[in-house]
Amino acid sequence: MLTLRQTEIQQAVVSTHQMREIENRIFAAGMPVAALMEKVGGLVAHRIQTLYSCVDFRQVGILVGPGHNGGDALVVARELHFQGYNVAIYCPLTKLKELTAQHAQYAKNLGIPFIELRELKHCNLLIDGLFGFGLTRSLEPPLSDTVNAINQWSQPVVSIDVPSGLHTDTGEVLGVAIRAERTFCLGLWKLGLLQEQALEYVGMAELIGLNLPLTDVTAVLGNQPGIQCVTKSMVIAHLPLPRQSVTHKYKVGHLLLVCGSHRYAGGAILTGLGARASGAGMLSIAVPESLKPTLTAQLPDALILGCPEINGAIARLPDGTELSNFDAIACGPGLTMDATAVVKQVLKSECPLVLDADGLNILAQLGPVTALSQRQATTVLTPHLGEFKRLFRDLAEPMNRVMAVRAAAEQTGAVVLLKGARTAIAEPQGSAWINPESTPALARGGSGDVLTGLLGGVLAQTASQHPGGEFAAVSAAWWHAQAGIRAAQERTELGVDAFTLTQFLGPTLKAALQSTS
Repeated sequence: MLTLRQTEIQQAVVSTHQMREIENRIFAAGMPVAALMEKVGGLVAHRIQTLYSCVDFRQVGILVGPGHNGGDALVVARELHFQGYNVAIYCPLTKLKELTAQHAQYAKNLGIPFIELRELKHCNLLIDGLFGFGLTRSLEPPLSDTVNAINQWSQPVVSIDVPSGLHTDTGEVLGVAIRAERTFCLGLWKLGLLQEQALEYVGMAELIGLNLPLTDVTAVLGNQPGIQCVTKSMVIAHLPLPRQSVTHKYKVGHLLLVCGSHRYAGGAILTGLGARASGAGMLSIAVPESLKPTLTAQLPDALILGCPEINGAIARLPDGTELSNFDAIACGPGLTMDATAVVKQVLKSECPLVLDADGLNILAQLGPVTALSQRQATTVLTPHLGEFKRLFRDLAEPMNRVMAVRAAAEQTGAVVLLKGARTAIAEPQGSAWINPESTPALARGGSGDVLTGLLGGVLAQTASQHPGGEFAAVSAAWWHAQAGIRAAQERTELGVDAFTLTQFLGPTLKAALQSTS
C-alpha cells in the first residue's frame, strides 16, 4: 500500500492551505528550510540545463522576489553560474527574507551582477522567482511594471512553482501575471495551474518531484487525495485490459446508444464510431427509423434499432426493448428537443447512463436534481460550459471549475464531466480529477459526440468492476484528449475533424500501452 500511495503522490492536486500544512509538518519534523531550498534550486537548475542549453541560452536573467521563491531563484542563479551560464539578477525589492538575503549576498560575492530591469531585455532566457504559491493580493508597482515589461518581450520565461501574479487555487490573474513558456511546479500540483483561466500564463507545466514524506502528505490529504491529476498509468490501470483468454461479445460490454435525428444524423454516426473504438463487445444504436439505412451503412457491425419518430426525432424506443439487457446506455448527441419522451424513458432505467448534448438540455428542462433523484444506477453527465450553465444555474460562472463540478456532482448524485481545455470530473462523494492535457484541435463540431460514444463503451465494459462510473469518465476523457493531441501532431490543429479523431483512438491507446510495458 505504501508503494502504491508513493506513486499516487505524483497525481495529487493541492490547495494553498494544504501545501502550507504539508510544508509546516516537514519543517516541524526537522527539515531545514535552507536544505529544501537547496534541493529545489538544484533540481530546477538541472532541468533548465536540460531544456535550455548554455550554447543557445547563454545569457540568463533571474527575477528575484522577497520570499523563499526568490531564494529558490537565487540558488538556481548560483548553480547556472557554476555551469557556465552568464547569469544576471534583477531584484526589484530591497527588503528580503533572511534566507533569501543570505543567498543574495553570496551571489554578489560570487561576482554575479545585479542589474536594472531594462538590462534584462538583453538576456536569452528569464527565470521567474518573484512569487511562489500563496499570493492573494494584486501586484503593484514596481512589480506590476516589471511583469508588464517582461510580457512585452520575446524571451522565453520559466516560472518556479507558479507564474508570479496568479492565484494558486483559482488560476485568476491578480492584476497582472507573468506569461511563462514553462512552469516548474514544485512537489505537488497546485490547483490553480490546472484551471483554464491560467493556461495562457502557465505555458507547459511540469511537476518537479521533491520526494515529500509520505506520512506528511497523507496526514494532510488522507489516504486518497481529494483532487487528482489524471495520468496515463491511472487510466491504463482502469481500462478493461487484458481481457480474459476465454470470453465472448456479451461478456465484454453491450452498449446502447440513443442518438441522432433527421437533422443531426452525423451525431449518431460519430457517437457510434467513438463507441466502436472503445472495444465494447456489442453495440446497439437506437435512431429514428428513417436513419436506419444510413447507420447500417456506416456501422455494419452495430445493431441498428429503428425507432418511431416525431418531427424527425426519436419518439420512443421500439416496443419490446429491454433496457436491462444492456450494460450501459449513452444518450443525447443529435437528439433535438423533440426527444424528451425517450430521454425520460432511459432515465427510468436501472442501467448505467451517460447523458450528453440534447440529453442534457432535456434534463435541464426536467430539473436535474429532481429528474435524477429516483435513479439508483450510475449516471454520468458530460456538459460543455454552456450546457453546465443551463443545468446548474447557481453555478453558472465557475471560476474554479473543480469546485463547480464537485458541487454539481453532490447536488445530483451523478458523475459530472465538465468538458474544456482542462476537463474536470467529480463524483458525488467529493473526489475530483483534472485532465492536464488537451488540444484546441478538439474545438470542432462532433468531438464531444466521439467522447460520448467512447465513454459509453468504456462504461459498458467496466461497470461491473467499477460501478461508480468515475474511472470510465476519467479514462475516456484522457484517451479522447490524447487522441486529439496525437492527431494534431500529424494533421495540425486545423486538420482534426471529428471523423479523423475517431481514427486516432486505437493508435493512441496502443502507443500508451507500449510506453508503459
